[in-house]
Amino acid sequence: MKQQLVGRKVRAYTKRDMMGLVYIAPWIIGALIFQAYPFLSSFIFSFSKYNIASFEWIGLENYKRLFTVDKDIINCIKVTFGYVFITVPGKLVIAMVVALILNQKLKAINLVRTIYYIPSLMGGSIAVSILWKLMFMSDGAINSVLGIVGIKGPNWLGNPATALATISLLEIWQFGSSMVLLLAALKQVPKELYEAAGVDGAGKWRTYWAITFPSITPILFFNLIMQTIQAFQNFTSAFVVTNGGPNKATYVLGMKLYTEAFSNFKMGYASAVSWVMFVLIMIMTAVLFGSSKLWVHYDD
Repeated sequence: MKQQLVGRKVRAYTKRDMMGLVYIAPWIIGALIFQAYPFLSSFIFSFSKYNIASFEWIGLENYKRLFTVDKDIINCIKVTFGYVFITVPGKLVIAMVVALILNQKLKAINLVRTIYYIPSLMGGSIAVSILWKLMFMSDGAINSVLGIVGIKGPNWLGNPATALATISLLEIWQFGSSMVLLLAALKQVPKELYEAAGVDGAGKWRTYWAITFPSITPILFFNLIMQTIQAFQNFTSAFVVTNGGPNKATYVLGMKLYTEAFSNFKMGYASAVSWVMFVLIMIMTAVLFGSSKLWVHYDD
């Protein structure tokens, strides 16, 4: 009798498992086809001379050439890190400031929050990048406005000193997603802590650093990780706005990968570039996780 009950339980449990697999099958199939397969394929291709029409195994030659012959890779890495170090802190700082403002009880605050979030809905689209390019041309809208007040605007996109900062502003401008997450974190800070700080006579600045900031560091850390990964993978703004110029001042790794794969048709070499990007992202992520022990505070 006991064995029969056990058998029934096993059959019922297995049936539920099968139904669960059926429901998540579309996601599993999609992950295998569009994520796992390209991921593994690119790793194999990085050790080959592959150009769609032919495949030849060449071992580590792509990586040797990348770091000993290719004159662009070091510049690409420097430009990419420069882009990351401009966009990620800039976006998070602005997102934090705006979130603090929108956390106040103001009239029509929901409308204001929506307006601030709209740029993130647009994303890194081609249309927005083209608009950004038109705005920052030497005779674009930005310099026209500066000319009205008697300031001669610089050649934003034609000067290597300002081109990278200009396309970085496009990414910083889309701070809405980070702002929404930080705003949600601010809403979760217990009011009792602020009341206790008020009783102790703590000012706004002291209250922020002693209560607000430590309470939202987990969400801030999550934003930092996600925005860093996204910045390393940037391609659209560098391609559309400056096309990697001037003098390759905005030639990020995403541009390098695209050029080798779809302009030079060196898919194997492009795969090696993609894995260099992957390793850099992993190193940065590991560094950020290591530093989180010093400044990220959890409830426990």
